[in-house]
Amino acid sequence: MTTNLQPSTGNLQPSTSGEPQLAQPSNFALIGAAGYIAPRHLRAIRDTGNVLVAAVDPKDAVGVLDQYSYNTRFFTEIERFDRHLEKLRRGPEESRVHWVSICSPNYLHDAHCRLALRTGADVICEKPIVINPWNLDALEELEAETGRRIHTVLQLRVHPQLLKLREALAAGDAGRTGDAPRRTGDAPRRTHDVVLTYITARGPWYHVSWKGAPEKSGGIALNIGVHFFDLLLWLFGKAVRSPAVHHSDPQRMAGYLELERARVRWFLSIDPADLPFPVEPGARSTFRSITVDGEEIEFTEGFTGLHTRVYEETLAGRGFRIADARPAIDLVYRIRTAEVRAGAASEAAPAHPLLNR
Repeated sequence: MTTNLQPSTGNLQPSTSGEPQLAQPSNFALIGAAGYIAPRHLRAIRDTGNVLVAAVDPKDAVGVLDQYSYNTRFFTEIERFDRHLEKLRRGPEESRVHWVSICSPNYLHDAHCRLALRTGADVICEKPIVINPWNLDALEELEAETGRRIHTVLQLRVHPQLLKLREALAAGDAGRTGDAPRRTGDAPRRTHDVVLTYITARGPWYHVSWKGAPEKSGGIALNIGVHFFDLLLWLFGKAVRSPAVHHSDPQRMAGYLELERARVRWFLSIDPADLPFPVEPGARSTFRSITVDGEEIEFTEGFTGLHTRVYEETLAGRGFRIADARPAIDLVYRIRTAEVRAGAASEAAPAHPLLNR
């Protein structure tokens, strides 16, 4: 059993001159090929110069695979897919699967990460890695046992507008952000007033699918919200008090967070009626906004290519690991299990403006 924790590096490797040199492309397999998010992973695999050699999905509507390769082995049974990866693992190095991309329903991510690690592959897993935070511990143990690594997709951390926001916040806090040591006499860090809004219209199918079952998706807070809670923690530091939840129904959720450097009112919704403009199916159906101290940044656009950027960073050894994902998964669990206190908004825990409409 290998104990090397270095992931496969795709089509780049260091040279003695310090310049990256072309190497053999890495072999990828993909779990969940018929899902909504799979095409972004398929493009990222192709655009980073790598090869998709196998894919699996219980549904066989996967003609999208032909847009990327005519040589991908496809399975509808996870057991046969697992056997195929194991056979490749026992063959020549150039034939084995180096990476497994996981795009399956949320509640299966944990099991599919385990499958990938046990076949000797590194992992790129869609959010969230797990639904319940305690399951991360066992995955880290399996990483140590197999010598392979699990990475996840935190694409808001590579969004150009949000990178600029983080730099501006750091500059405005005079470099005293995160866990930087404080000295006697330092001015207190600024506490920012933040309003986060994410509305992404979904039709009735959403509630019929696994996404509408909280035990399978983690509910609104996890399924559509975990990226945004990760963003808030990345920008403003860890939570310093228990989260307040002011509203929760199958369509939307809202509440209040107090972080090290921010007081945050947040609102998540899949209801088209909550959009600040008339919905245009297939064209204009999503709104993403963060307002910091009265200045709004709408980042609805700019998502093309973010998965590829995450793959580039991951293959270069700078990917987002379990330790990066854990704080948001833990926070969302606390939000999901918090008592909903409708009408309990106060000056100490103010409500999001959309709740006051």
